[in-house]
Amino acid sequence: MTLDDLRLFVATIEEGSFTRAAEREGVSKQYISRRTIALEDALGVRLLNRTTRQLTPTELGLTLLDRARRILADVDDTFDAVAGQGALARGVLRISAPMTFGTLHLGSLLTGFMQQHPLITIELDLNDRLVDIVAEGYDMAIRIGELADSSHIARRLATMQLITCASPDYLARHGQPDTPDDLADHACLLYGHQRQIEWTFEQHGRRVHQRVTGPLRTNNGEIVLEAARAGLGIAHLPTFITRHALDTGELCQVLTPWQPRASALHALYPRHRQSARAVQALADYLQDALADSPASQ
Repeated sequence: MTLDDLRLFVATIEEGSFTRAAEREGVSKQYISRRTIALEDALGVRLLNRTTRQLTPTELGLTLLDRARRILADVDDTFDAVAGQGALARGVLRISAPMTFGTLHLGSLLTGFMQQHPLITIELDLNDRLVDIVAEGYDMAIRIGELADSSHIARRLATMQLITCASPDYLARHGQPDTPDDLADHACLLYGHQRQIEWTFEQHGRRVHQRVTGPLRTNNGEIVLEAARAGLGIAHLPTFITRHALDTGELCQVLTPWQPRASALHALYPRHRQSARAVQALADYLQDALADSPASQ
C-alpha cells in the first residue's frame, strides 16, 4: 500500500468511475482497478460497492476517504514547507463558491491568481448549496453571510453591501414601505433557505430585525433579482447583484433612511489545510483583490 494507491482511491471516489479517475490521473483504467483491489486485499475490507453503472464507497471506504484526503494534504504541505519559501506554490485547489458571485466576479479574480501562480490548478464548483467541505473534498469554500459555528478556519475577505429594492411597478401598486415594520404588509423575495428569514437594518445606532415573508424563497440571488424586476416583491440583495438594475431604473431603493446591515464574504477552509501554501496564497490574493473590487462596493 502506497501514497499513490491512496491518491488513486481518492480520485476514483471523487470521479465516480475507474475510467474518469484514470483520465484524471493519467494512467489506465485497468491499473487503477488492480491497485484498488490490492488496497482492499491489504486492508482486508471492501472499500467500494461496484455495479455496472457506478462505484460508491462503503462505510469503511468513506472512513478511508476522509483519512486519505488528510494524509495526502499533509504530505503536500510537508513538501511545500521543505521546498522553502522561495519555491512557487503548487498543487490542485478545489473551490466551492456561490453561483452569482462566481460568474460575476470570481472568474476574473481567479484568472489573475492563476497568472501569478502557474503551478496551481483550480477546480471551481459554482453551486449555491452549502457544501460539506471535508466530506466532499474541497480545499476552500467562498461564503456570503453569517457563518455557522464550525471547526473550519474562516477568513474575512470583504464586506458585502446590501440594498433593499423593488421595481417601480411594484411600488406603484403597493406603495413605499417607510419603516422596516411596514415590510410585514409587503411581498418579500427571500434569499436563503431558513424557515424564518429576518432582514436587519440600522439607523442612528439602532438595530432592527424584521421578519419577512413572501411568494419566493430561493438560494440563488439572480432568481430573486429577476422576480424583483418582474414586480413580484421587495428584494434584499448584495449590491454586486442589483447594481445594474438600479443604474437602469429597473429597480428603486426603498427604506433609504434605514441602512441594511452589511454582510461579509469569507473564505472557509478545513483546519488541516490552513498551512497549505496554495490555500494561503489564494486567500491572500482574494483579500487584496477584493479590497478595491466592485464586488465589495
